[in-house]
Amino acid sequence: MYTASSSVSAPPRPLHGRQPGSGPYLEPARPAAGSLGAGRTRRVPGPGTQPLSGRLDLSGPQGAQLRTAIASVHRICPEFNPVQVLRRSGRTVLIVGTTGRSTAIAKCLIDHSPAWAERIQHEIATYRSFVRHRPPVRAPRLIAADPEDCTLVIERMQGRVAALSRHPAEAPPRADVRLALNAIRHLNRWRPPQELFGRPLDYGKRISRFHELGLLTDRDMGDLQKLLHGIAHASGQHATWQFCHGDALLSNILLSPAGPVFVDWEHAGWYLPGYDLATLWSVLGDAPVARREISQLAQEQGPAARDAFLVNLMLILTREIRTYEMAVQRSMHDAAPAPGPGHPGAAPSGEEQRLLLRRLHDDCQLARRAVRAAVGTR
Repeated sequence: MYTASSSVSAPPRPLHGRQPGSGPYLEPARPAAGSLGAGRTRRVPGPGTQPLSGRLDLSGPQGAQLRTAIASVHRICPEFNPVQVLRRSGRTVLIVGTTGRSTAIAKCLIDHSPAWAERIQHEIATYRSFVRHRPPVRAPRLIAADPEDCTLVIERMQGRVAALSRHPAEAPPRADVRLALNAIRHLNRWRPPQELFGRPLDYGKRISRFHELGLLTDRDMGDLQKLLHGIAHASGQHATWQFCHGDALLSNILLSPAGPVFVDWEHAGWYLPGYDLATLWSVLGDAPVARREISQLAQEQGPAARDAFLVNLMLILTREIRTYEMAVQRSMHDAAPAPGPGHPGAAPSGEEQRLLLRRLHDDCQLARRAVRAAVGTR
């Protein structure tokens, strides 16, 4: 019995000028003007609060695809009564329905390519592990799953999504960011059996791959390898790795009176410390005070934790750049490009993609300078 869910997405925000104090490392403290995230986002119900209404359109090619998905769900959960499609992409479909007196979400893989099948199978394995080893944060309860058919059914959690897009269009409310950040820190302190979740990211291979693609320079690769060597030398084998959600975006967090709920656990596992913090930092371009708080948290445990955060940040920003560069290229040929492997959500316009890409390049330059400064202290 496993749980999974998917983020609710909206177009990325327009680019704003960088505000002081938002760098990832070694910036002098400055008094913050106003509260964190002064520009408040409009409160929109999350997937856990949308009413169950509407009808399923089972006509045409997409209808046939939906019928196949529902049949897969019924094989593992006969009592599931589909009500509406919550989200459909080229790779998965999310269907809201009922199981007895409860509401549930079924997640079915449409694209059965090995990479996507492996991802949902990892998610299923994660939720199986949660049955006996519950995480210290709220997560949906698994109802049924079939790893071979890449289908799972989970409970539908109540709450509103903390952000409607991967890269929020406005600075999120200060209280929302702090709730998310506190929950992330709580999760990162969890120490389940290491063999249950594995290490989803091979740092050496990822650095080499980005270098081969021309996304990292020779110096970038050398600097990151030096930091990795220093982290391994400074920390014991068990102290080096930290349990992380793996995709700790605000769009993957539901806020409810009972506390934050994390969804989309398909990347969960052991990472170098600060991976979740770096993920959150990378999408808070309009919240410099929040970014500064995240950077300070990442440096609290000493140089090794700081360096791990910087390695994570550099790789995450580089991945985001690659994703949106591919999206911009697709937008030149297609009217409505599909989200890339970094799943940025609903396809934004070409101009929005270019503005976001420019901000990501600026952020990557900040991270690059921070990495070089860290190397210089060793």
